Amino acid sequence: MREYCDTTIIAIANYILENKCTVRACAQAFGISKSAIHSYMNTKLKYIDIDLYEEVRAVLEYNLSVRHLRGGESTKKLYQKKNENMDKTV
Repeated sequence: MREYCDTTIIAIANYILENKCTVRACAQAFGISKSAIHSYMNTKLKYIDIDLYEEVRAVLEYNLSVRHLRGGESTKKLYQKKNENMDKTV
């Protein structure tokens, strides 16, 4: 059972590295919760493969540092879409 868990954690870590994806996107791709991804990457991966852990941490830290930019971009798109819909109805 432990080997299965370890291979799953390594597969998730490799997915994050290959796609430079967010925790949310990774969780959606694997069909598990964001909390599980965080738990696997922050606590368990460290004991499985320390080098892989450090690479994944770098990607996750980068995603954390640009989180506010992604949120702003999403809000901008939302309001642009609302304005387009308002223009069509007028």
